[in-house]
Amino acid sequence: MPAALYRHFQTQAEIDAAYNPSLQVADAAAELRHFAEAAQRARATLRHQLDLPYGATLAETLDIFPADPSAQGSGPGAAPVFVFLHGGYWRALSSRDFSGIALGLQRRGITTVLVNYALCPQVTIDEIVRQVRAALAWVLRHIGAHGGDAQRVAIGGHSAGGHLTAMALLTRWAEDYGLPADPFRAALAISGLYDLNPLRYSYLQPMIQLDDGVIRRQSPAFLASTRRSTTPLWLTWGGDESDEFAHQSRLMHDAWQTAGNPGVLSVQAGRNHFSALHGFEDPASPLCDWLAHHLSTGG
Repeated sequence: MPAALYRHFQTQAEIDAAYNPSLQVADAAAELRHFAEAAQRARATLRHQLDLPYGATLAETLDIFPADPSAQGSGPGAAPVFVFLHGGYWRALSSRDFSGIALGLQRRGITTVLVNYALCPQVTIDEIVRQVRAALAWVLRHIGAHGGDAQRVAIGGHSAGGHLTAMALLTRWAEDYGLPADPFRAALAISGLYDLNPLRYSYLQPMIQLDDGVIRRQSPAFLASTRRSTTPLWLTWGGDESDEFAHQSRLMHDAWQTAGNPGVLSVQAGRNHFSALHGFEDPASPLCDWLAHHLSTGG
């Protein structure tokens, strides 16, 4: 028997079946339409500022949806902030596709910031991580001018955005940016990728162009065990996803706990890779509750 490509997987078809979320749902187009409709609803009904630059290139922008000042538990003064990093396997989609993330959070008195970044193969994953770090540094330095509280910022992301969330937690914020070493109140990573090894054997490889160096530098599951942090990290995924998304989250959770860091690992029963995000549209959902608790908004 030939050597496995990754873990027990012998062929690209097996890896694609495990890591292509569109193959795991009945109607992938309907799942994407849901996000598009929620995004349109958010931009039609919520206050917002779009395409604020945080870097030099055209792709380096972010969108801000300020908190509802009348929301229960929002309190006086600057609002807590959640920064969302979108998915798309580093090669598709944009911040504009996920404006709907703000629908539930705004009603909890939380300002939502959605980060855009350049995509593979125009840039590498190394460059995407750099851009995300630059965006987060911008938020920490400038969100006060937009009604946000830089002392109460949480970050999170979905799929590739879950990977980017983990890489943000591994950043040397004090040494490289002159910011607090642990600048985030909490981090929430949904259906993320933390060991990039299997993806080099997948349908994604022509676009994301992984090599040994990128995998070594950008697989947070193998970097986090020595990163001491006070930031609580919730790793979650949909119960209807392939077992590989559970495996990926467990790898990251184990590394985070090995370093002595606070973390929670749990599955969202009955959710798939796409619907695992739907809780952000409901202010009473577990996702919104968890963020509100860690950002001390009450409600």
